[in-house]
Amino acid sequence: MLALYILAAAILVFVIAAAAVGWETHRLDERAPQTVFDPDEAVEWVANRLPFEISAVLSHDDVRRILDWNLEYFRSKGVSGNGSSPTIDTAVVVGGSETVAYVLDRAAAEGATYTAGQIHAILDAQLSYFEAIGAVGPQAPPDPP
Repeated sequence: MLALYILAAAILVFVIAAAAVGWETHRLDERAPQTVFDPDEAVEWVANRLPFEISAVLSHDDVRRILDWNLEYFRSKGVSGNGSSPTIDTAVVVGGSETVAYVLDRAAAEGATYTAGQIHAILDAQLSYFEAIGAVGPQAPPDPP
């Protein structure tokens, strides 16, 4: 008789555990995973993917400063958040010469001398990092004629 109670308890524990795991799996499956930007990982990723002529001139600290200024630009456009910021329901497009100009202006304000080519190379590598971690949305459709 004792063995029957032990077996019934074991089955009950298994059913409860299976239901909890199933419910949690279903709940997580309905939500898109949160993309997390790791600044240290980003600096390594970007620095390791720069062309030799740029990586020979710029240090990891230079790369970090440029990435920080680019993230500052993203925040000013409402593109990045800290997880508690409201989500944006409209498409936001950043990139190109406007981003490079912002970073060059920030660099000049702090007395740093970087070239547009260096900034472009770093931002291109950063984009590949964003793609690798799933932080880039789909390509926007072309504007109607």
